[in-house]
Amino acid sequence: MNEKNINVKIDKEVAEGEYANLVLTVHSSSEFIFDFAKLLPGITDANIHTRIIMTPAHAKMFYKSLKESIEKYEQNFGEIKIGEDLKQKNIGFNKNG
Repeated sequence: MNEKNINVKIDKEVAEGEYANLVLTVHSSSEFIFDFAKLLPGITDANIHTRIIMTPAHAKMFYKSLKESIEKYEQNFGEIKIGEDLKQKNIGFNKNG
């Protein structure tokens, strides 16, 4: 199999990033949709600022990449703690699809 290099570029505006502490996930048989938003203290509305749509195969590759990155992070910096309030609410994360 011939490997090809991919030149990945990023615009300055995109490189600045968007903060998200809320992710809503839904899926169908052909795609996964991830809606990213930020929820700020004292504000009850969270506007979605980014929507990412992936095939199931790409979503699974994303999951594996994220899992590997978290494991490496925790090896270097220790376990990431999730507060009790987030454990119970699962805000923005639908475990059952």
